[in-house]
Amino acid sequence: MMINVIALFMGFAGMELVAHVMHKYVMHGFLWSLHRSHHQKSRGFFEWNDLYFFIFAIPGAALIVFGSLNSFDWRFFLGMGIALYGLTYLIVHDVIIHQRFRWFTKLDNRYIKALRKAHKAHHADVSKDAAVSYGMLWVDEKYFDTDIPTKFSGHNIVF
Repeated sequence: MMINVIALFMGFAGMELVAHVMHKYVMHGFLWSLHRSHHQKSRGFFEWNDLYFFIFAIPGAALIVFGSLNSFDWRFFLGMGIALYGLTYLIVHDVIIHQRFRWFTKLDNRYIKALRKAHKAHHADVSKDAAVSYGMLWVDEKYFDTDIPTKFSGHNIVF
C-alpha cells in the first residue's frame, strides 16, 4: 500500500523534473519545430505544440494500463501520478497562464503571480535559445520579488 502512495507521489513530482529537462533540451532543442508555435502569436485555438500532450501522455497511459492488468500494482499509481501532473499542467499552463479557457481569470495569489512572471520571462524572447524558466510548478524565488508586471498580453500569452 505504501509503495503505491510513493509511486503516485513520485510520478507527479518526477514529472516536474522531466518537464523541465524535456522543455529545455527537447522542446527548445531538436523538436523546436513543434514548440515554436507556442512562442508565436496564435492563429487559432490549437497549435503544433499541443502534440506534446500525446508525447507526454503515452508513458503515463501505458503505466496505468499495465498496472491495472497486474492487480493495480505500483505501475498503475505511477501512471496516475503522471496523469495528475498532466491535469495540473492543463489547469496551470493552459487555463491560468495562457487563458485558453476563460476560467480563474481573477486570481490574486502570490504564487500564481510569480508563476505568471516566470512564464512571461520565458516568453519574453521568442527565439529557440534565449528562453529562461523551463519548469512549470517550481518557480525561482526571484519571480516572487521582482517588479515584472502581472498584466501583459502578447505572443500567445495573457497575464
